[in-house]
Amino acid sequence: MLFAVPDGRECSVGFVASKKIGNAVKRARAKRRLRALFLKMIPMLKNGKYVLVAKPPILDTPFNELEKAFRRAIKRLDIGQ
Repeated sequence: MLFAVPDGRECSVGFVASKKIGNAVKRARAKRRLRALFLKMIPMLKNGKYVLVAKPPILDTPFNELEKAFRRAIKRLDIGQ
């Protein structure tokens, strides 16, 4: 899940993984995957504040499918450059 507030200044991001994801190891892995995804996609994004919330399927979904979902979210929210 992606929340965005484009503000034109700088790009800042927060990553959230609740206990619904699992134990601390699984939550850390989910945040690492979100961080890697965000860093790969950052050139496509407008400056703003972003919050990425991990959902349980993130641990089993292949990275390329996460990329596709993130691209769709960027288009849907109109936050791409």
